[in-house]
Amino acid sequence: MQEKSKEIGSRVKELRKLSEISIDEMAEEFDITSQKYQKYESGEEEIPASILYEIAQKFKVDMGLLLTGEETRMHIFTVTRNEKGSSVERRKQYKYENLSGRFIHKKAEPFIVTVEPSKTSKKPSTNNHPGQEFNYVLEGSMKLYIHHHEIILNEGDSIFFDSTHDHAMEALNGKKTKFLAVIM
Repeated sequence: MQEKSKEIGSRVKELRKLSEISIDEMAEEFDITSQKYQKYESGEEEIPASILYEIAQKFKVDMGLLLTGEETRMHIFTVTRNEKGSSVERRKQYKYENLSGRFIHKKAEPFIVTVEPSKTSKKPSTNNHPGQEFNYVLEGSMKLYIHHHEIILNEGDSIFFDSTHDHAMEALNGKKTKFLAVIM
């Protein structure tokens, strides 16, 4: 995964430089330190999916270009075979699989997200991003923390929410949870 992080970081760095935007400006926009942002571009740390999505929006490119390095070119449909989507690791407890990497001019980013059970009893760290999000639980159960609420979702349950509010997901019952997430 380290090599993939370096490749993605390198593509982001190239877009930033072509746009004549400083590291400090990018860090400020994402409310992180310049050092942390530099680690994203160098591949030392994986870029969270939510920030990668925002970077794609900022530079007006499809997220698939950042993930794969290839121009997105499918405009009628794109097929992603089982477990063959572009992988993005957001945090250690989340694994994201992008399901629309090759489609151009997307209005949403669909992912299969796998959340491993936590080894601690601490509440997971939250994130937020512009837009809205739809989650549909495919397997297992999870607790969604959003704003000042804690919502239990089981297999077959779904939620649609304003993703500008801080949110996080946690697998329950000591088992992994898998859900469809669509970020708009």
